[in-house]
Amino acid sequence: MATSARHDLIVVGAGPGGYVAALRAAQLGLNVACVDESPALGGTCLRIGCIPSKALLESSERFWEAKEKFAGHGIQCAGLTLDLPAMLRRKEQIVSTLTRGVEALFKKNKVTRYLGHGQLQGPGSLKVEGPETSISLKAKYILLATGSEPASLPGIAPDGERIGTSTEALSYAEVPRHLVVIGAGYIGLELGSVWRRLGARVTVLEYLDRVLPGLDAELAADARKLLEKQGLEFRLGCKVTAARQQNGQCIVEAQGQEPLLCDRVLVAVGRVPHTRRLGLETVGIALDKKGRIPVDQHFATGAEGVCAIGDVIAGPMLAHKAEDEGMACVEHLVTGRSHVNYDAIAAVVYTQPELAAVGKTEDQLKEAGVAYRKGIFPFRGNGRARTLGQVDGWIKLLADAKTDRLLGAHILGPHAGDLINEAATAIAFGASSEDLARTCHVHPTLGEALREAALGVADRAIHI
Repeated sequence: MATSARHDLIVVGAGPGGYVAALRAAQLGLNVACVDESPALGGTCLRIGCIPSKALLESSERFWEAKEKFAGHGIQCAGLTLDLPAMLRRKEQIVSTLTRGVEALFKKNKVTRYLGHGQLQGPGSLKVEGPETSISLKAKYILLATGSEPASLPGIAPDGERIGTSTEALSYAEVPRHLVVIGAGYIGLELGSVWRRLGARVTVLEYLDRVLPGLDAELAADARKLLEKQGLEFRLGCKVTAARQQNGQCIVEAQGQEPLLCDRVLVAVGRVPHTRRLGLETVGIALDKKGRIPVDQHFATGAEGVCAIGDVIAGPMLAHKAEDEGMACVEHLVTGRSHVNYDAIAAVVYTQPELAAVGKTEDQLKEAGVAYRKGIFPFRGNGRARTLGQVDGWIKLLADAKTDRLLGAHILGPHAGDLINEAATAIAFGASSEDLARTCHVHPTLGEALREAALGVADRAIHI
């Protein structure tokens, strides 16, 4: 291999933000390189995050439904057993297929791939240290998209065996007898749900007095009740001070409480930007107080030719947010145009039922002094939800009291992650609740519940 090479753009990181940016830049005619340390492309989301967790969520939900729900459909499943190795193989096959898909897209779009760790060496220069060789790269533009990594907690040192992060929790070789999850955010609740469905006792410890901070408080409270019915145990307002392994068991200590004994601990207290060993100092980039790379509205860092997107900059740590930023960044570099509408970026929690949200919450509107109206509709009034046997949850829409413009949508219920896209589109186009209410929705579908919530903004929902 050559010891040096030149490109128009070098993308550091092959996660959703990085690889999408590389592909879009190649479509726009740039000579693009992408640097990543992992032999498999796709980043944390595809390899050890979003995709494998959703595969396990789907498989575990099927198993749980076969045990608990199929009889109500007239389907008997006598002798049902769990084949965990087969379930894990299915997960790995899905991941492998998608990572190979990214590799094929790189080849199709002539994106040059470098395996190794990328480190800035001054303006327009990047050194790649690979497993077998190193190479110096030059480019007019360098885009940093290195993502994030699990946050740590004082007093807890993951050992990669009994005490671990989401990475280990995706591949337990056997179902834990008792899993303690530290953190009641989306990662903790999703993976806690997986192992509870498969037979584990799951205890969730959360420092705050609620679950799912940042989401609508009412929906989060109802979600907790539904998860408790599924067997998850919650200890809120719980400050964990230590976790250690002793004699093949784990001991978790919390302030003012008796120690918990378990056989697995999942530390899920959030994620932090992955900015170590990037050589930021060589181009004069200083991190902010939260360890993020400061950028302007076009993702420029202030260092000539260096941009950053995704989890290493401010904003929610979401794969689709990183994708949008990656496309917007390279489009602006080439055309001088493009932006991201952050008000229309939704978030989803893939528990059962799912939670999804886009736009403002009631608390945010109250804090900002914005007058609003809301419409609420329960899934119990929706015919399609009845046929699915999934009637728990509801939809809340928030609209400006004067203009009726849609400001927020919050969903707890079946396929919430799919339904939220309609609300996100409406917010992106500046639609009103009346626009949604006047749009004919197919019957019977779950989308009708969204329309009913829109009708409810003006107190005229039909099926309630």
